[in-house]
Amino acid sequence: MGVINFEEETTSIVAPATLHKAFVTDADNLIPKVVHVIKSIDIVEGNGGSGTIKKLTFVEGGETKYDLHKVDLVDDANWAYNYSIVGGDSLPDTVEKISFEAKLSAGPNGGSIAKLSVKYFTKGDATPSEEELKSGKAKGDGLFKALEGYCLANPDYN
Repeated sequence: MGVINFEEETTSIVAPATLHKAFVTDADNLIPKVVHVIKSIDIVEGNGGSGTIKKLTFVEGGETKYDLHKVDLVDDANWAYNYSIVGGDSLPDTVEKISFEAKLSAGPNGGSIAKLSVKYFTKGDATPSEEELKSGKAKGDGLFKALEGYCLANPDYN
């Protein structure tokens, strides 16, 4: 098994506690409202904390599909959240799982600095295609912008 790692950092004018609430605490209800291709996020096993398995149902190309996410870490005090895609339709055949480690910190002027580490755990010597990697990044960027936009459009959300 190989590991392909990407790291990214972005800033937001939204406070880290507010972004963490949108991305973690309220995500199961909020994401389907702001990302229209995502229809639902349901807990399959667990209580929402580490070890929980969630089923994310979405529509892509006119078809209903799903992914299974395993929660690896929820750290509300330090605005950190780690999870892995462990199954489902968007997991490339060449990949065993994709792990995400997200950490927010205070940024300039009351905003946030978001750091994200993405690790693709490949099957054997296989590697995901450049298209699969670009698609995954675009989806992540879109999710961030959608939730950030929701927070900005709803100043009483915190």
